Amino acid sequence: MSLQITGADDVLDALKNGVEIKLVLVDREEDCSEIIELCKSKEIKVVEGSSTDLWRMSAKGQQKALALIGREPEGTLEEIFERDGVIWLFDGVEYAPNLGFGVRTAEVSGATAVIINVKKTHEERRTIRRAGMRATRFIPVVYASTEEILAACNRRIVVAEDVGDKAPWDSDLTGNVMLVVGAENAGVSKEVLDAADDIVRLPMPGFVPSYNLQVAVSALAIERLRQSE
Repeated sequence: MSLQITGADDVLDALKNGVEIKLVLVDREEDCSEIIELCKSKEIKVVEGSSTDLWRMSAKGQQKALALIGREPEGTLEEIFERDGVIWLFDGVEYAPNLGFGVRTAEVSGATAVIINVKKTHEERRTIRRAGMRATRFIPVVYASTEEILAACNRRIVVAEDVGDKAPWDSDLTGNVMLVVGAENAGVSKEVLDAADDIVRLPMPGFVPSYNLQVAVSALAIERLRQSE
């Protein structure tokens, strides 16, 4: 199911008919006053963006309003684990652009939330937002320690790592699950590997035995969607 209501008319209809909208993105250069007023009356968050922003976010071409449904865009560590769906943990990943790309892939594939267990400066977080096309507006990105994450986790943990003994399509990625990928050099931490319910390995017949983080995230995200059809 799409998490997006696309177009001003459809967003207005949804607001008037009581659809549970989590957030509305409007074009700051267009007249969206009726939508904005309805959102205010219903205490729905409104985010303003440029025409280019709306075009890039839209599932159906240029629009002046889009609405997010089916996912809370914010949340604490405890709150996100109370929600259904897939949560991503980027374990020990340091490179901010890679984290941004990962957040974007998690968001577009319908994830519930993303967790990062490496502290980031304000500037690094800005880089993550930029690299991820500001997808952080539409999905919770939570920073927490590995200890806190594992203590809060209430679902199966599936790790992608080269010590895995099966391919992603031979593991159950559906339902409430935390998918974990690690940094390209260090990989997934021992603490998380020890807590894993399943460890999968992407096939790598080439000479250089490592995919970019973005590839691993995309492969698992698409396989989860395939299994969930």
